[in-house]
Amino acid sequence: MNNPVITIKNVSKSFGKNQVLENISLEIHSGEIFGFLGPSGAGKTTLVKELVGLDTPTKGENFVLGGKMPSLGLMERVGYMSQADALYGELSAKENLEFFAALYGLKGPNRKKRMEMVMEMVQLSDDLNKLVSNYSGGMKRRLSLAAALLHEPELLILDEPTVGIDPVLRKSIWDGFYDLKKKGTTIIVTTHVMDEAEKCDRLGMVRNGKLIAVGSPEELKENTNSGTIEDAFLVYGGA
Repeated sequence: MNNPVITIKNVSKSFGKNQVLENISLEIHSGEIFGFLGPSGAGKTTLVKELVGLDTPTKGENFVLGGKMPSLGLMERVGYMSQADALYGELSAKENLEFFAALYGLKGPNRKKRMEMVMEMVQLSDDLNKLVSNYSGGMKRRLSLAAALLHEPELLILDEPTVGIDPVLRKSIWDGFYDLKKKGTTIIVTTHVMDEAEKCDRLGMVRNGKLIAVGSPEELKENTNSGTIEDAFLVYGGA
């Protein structure tokens, strides 16, 4: 796990006078599940948008899979799930997946196989032909995750992937993440849920646009003499 898949070099981001990210540097390694932990408005979404090539830093550079972002060629090797579900409500789940599969260049039997596999992972196989407009919020999140997984990306970037999903299904989805990790997929998740943060190999704690701590959940708790990740976050954040 010493091979960096992502290198963030002195990245800052401002929108007018509002500084959203401040001088962030970080390496994320191949085959790890890395979590960005922080409250809403901390800058997590802005940072992952830059990593997937949908935004650019005001200062600094982001390197993903050996190349500088943004890059169309690199974006094809990344699976991304945003906080807002990028789905077409007037289409069925199957039609949505077929659209994304076409974007990724999936064809023939492999397309059908991948669609079946990802829908099984998010437990929506029985709802494949249902209109997305009839899906609940949680079902839409799960379908968005399925779409991000379709093309078996080397790097999976997920912004609050399990918001609105019940605890039993959330565990099932995380089991799927561990399976992907075993196959060599690097996974980045943003979260403000403490028990979900515990499931990551390493965490980057983000507060007010700054990276305040990086380490495994165990290291972060040990270094702050804390019993929980929440307590560790409060110590690092100076609360």
